[in-house]
Order: sequence, then C-alpha cells, then structure tokens
Amino acid sequence: MFTLRLAARTLNAAPTLLRVNHTVTINYAGMATKISAGPVVDILGDEMTRIIWASIKEKLILPFLNIELHTYDLGIENRDKTEDRVTIDCAEAIKKYNVGIKCATITPDEKRVEEFKLKKMWKSPNGTIRNILGGSVFREAIICKNVPRLVSGWEKPIVIGRHAHADQYKATDFLIPGSGTLTLSFVSKDGETKIEQVVNDYKGAGIALAMYNTDASIIDFAHSSFKYALARKLPLYLSTKNTILKKYDGRFKDIFEEIYEKTYKEAYEAENIWYEHRLIDDMVAYVMKSEGGFVWACKLDNNADLKRFAETLEKVCIDTIESGHMTKDLAICIKGMNKVERKDYMETFEFLDKLADNLKKAWSH
Repeated sequence: MFTLRLAARTLNAAPTLLRVNHTVTINYAGMATKISAGPVVDILGDEMTRIIWASIKEKLILPFLNIELHTYDLGIENRDKTEDRVTIDCAEAIKKYNVGIKCATITPDEKRVEEFKLKKMWKSPNGTIRNILGGSVFREAIICKNVPRLVSGWEKPIVIGRHAHADQYKATDFLIPGSGTLTLSFVSKDGETKIEQVVNDYKGAGIALAMYNTDASIIDFAHSSFKYALARKLPLYLSTKNTILKKYDGRFKDIFEEIYEKTYKEAYEAENIWYEHRLIDDMVAYVMKSEGGFVWACKLDNNADLKRFAETLEKVCIDTIESGHMTKDLAICIKGMNKVERKDYMETFEFLDKLADNLKKAWSH
C-alpha cells in the first residue's frame, strides 16, 4: 500500500503519465485471492479529492482487486505544466482501455489563474474528455432508507442521462464591443451550399454565443440511452425545448423517435416499458410529482467475480450508512444543521476505515 502513496506524491514531478502496475496479492483472513480486473485509467484530481481517492484505493479497492492502473495527474498544476496535453492523453487512454475513474478537478476562473499562477484559463477537463470520448453521461442517485430525499415521494432512483458532446462544451462565445450586425453562416466543403442568417442587430455592446452538434453524436446518444434504459428495464423520457429551438432540439426529438420505432420499440414493449418525448417544462413537473423509477435523457464486461465485488461494495456502503455510520453531510440531512452532534458522524477517514472493515467481513462470507 505504501507504493500507492509514494506514487501520488511522485506524480507532481512527473511530465504526463505515471503507470503503476499493482501485482502484489494481499490476503486478509478468510479472503480469497484477489480478483483480476484488467486495466483502468486512474485520473487524479485536485486538492482533497486526490487524497481521499488514494485512501479509497488503498482500503477498498487494491486489497481485493489485482488491477493495472494507468495513472494520469489532472491536477491544475500539471495541466498547466503540460499545456493541458495530459488531459488529451488521458482521454485517449480511456478510449484505449474503455474504463476510466476520475476525481474532481478545478476548472479555473480568474481567481484560480491568479492563485496558481497559470499560463492561461484552461478549459474544463470534463468537457475536453467528453468531447474526445463522445458518449453520454448517466447519473443515478444511491438511496439509503435513513437519508431523507429532497422530494419525499421519490421512492425509486431517477437516472439522468445527459448528452456530453459539443453544445456548450464546444461553443464559441465572445463580447460584442458595440453596435453592429451578428450573422451565422455555413459553407459546405465543396462551396456549393451557403447558408447565412442574421442573428441580431446590436444597438450597443452585448454578448454572443454559437454552438453546434452532429447527427452522428445525437444518434450515439440515442442508442446509449435506449440500451441503458432497456438494460435497467426502466422507461425512457427525452426532454427538449423543441417548441423554441425548433431545428436544434427538434433534431434530437426526431432522431430519438426514428431510432425507437425502427430498433427498440418491440424490445421495450416486451419488457412493458416505453419511450416518450416531453417538453422540458412538463418533464420537470412530472419528475417532482413522480415516485421515480425511470431514465431521463436530457439534452462491464463478463467478469462475474468483478461484478459481484462491485455489487458487494455498493451494498456495504449503503448498509453502513443505514446502520448509523456516516459522514457529517449525511448526518445533517437526517438531523438538521443545528441538531447534529459530534457523536452523530464520522470523519472521512474514520468512515473509510469502517467501510473497509465491513467490506472485509462481507467479502469473506
């Protein structure tokens, strides 16, 4: 375990990549040989996240999995040092190995540029990675019985799927210095097709934004959303603002509908689930009054032992919290800000130690 901590410190001086191959088997009493998990891109972040993640790996991952880590340091200092090349290399590695685990990172604003003496205001690493990978982002809440939901009627998770390519992440924006005309134009590669539209006639200073997406990316988003919902046996909803953005959001609506009818409708009906498009305003209202249990699309391999370990780890985390052992943020959710006492919660590393103990017990049975 010392090797991992040393590696984390060494990364600050590394140019772009430090590869750490963990092959030592550590057996706790009653624990079977470690599971072989294959290569994973390990993405270090900023500030406390990298420290907590190192502890999670040490206590909850590496004792159980024989895993080949390809580690990239996406801390703000290393992104600045490498001219953000490390972010691109990291994304390409994820494409190669198919799995990446990322810590939270700083997207610098003016204050952060000054604080870290950065060369420039680097773009969001999440945005850079997503644009290289394409694909979709799915987020699902983990429900614990003793932690109140923000909406009391939510009894089942709502899986949020978001299109993570282009749009705001590859938008062009700038300040308008004064009066004038803003136009948007397209010229085909062969020069035969030209489209130009006046966006606005400015009477004074202002701002402007232009963004785009592609049919290929929207098609990928649709397929990943339909497949995810089908695998979870949950209905799928797509929300857009197609009443206002008739061409832009309307394209999402049309592509989803076409793919559903041609490819997924029969399979959905066999599972007694469905696909439906809703206006974003209507969808938000529906979410607030529903009990959950669906996939909302907003604009593992066959390793059985690894799957069982992942499911066990998730269950241990939930069971530990439901048994009353938790961090302060969850204790506040349960008791309220002014009623929480020190005995009601554990510090982060105390909590990780408790999870590790419970995981050893659960995995040895």
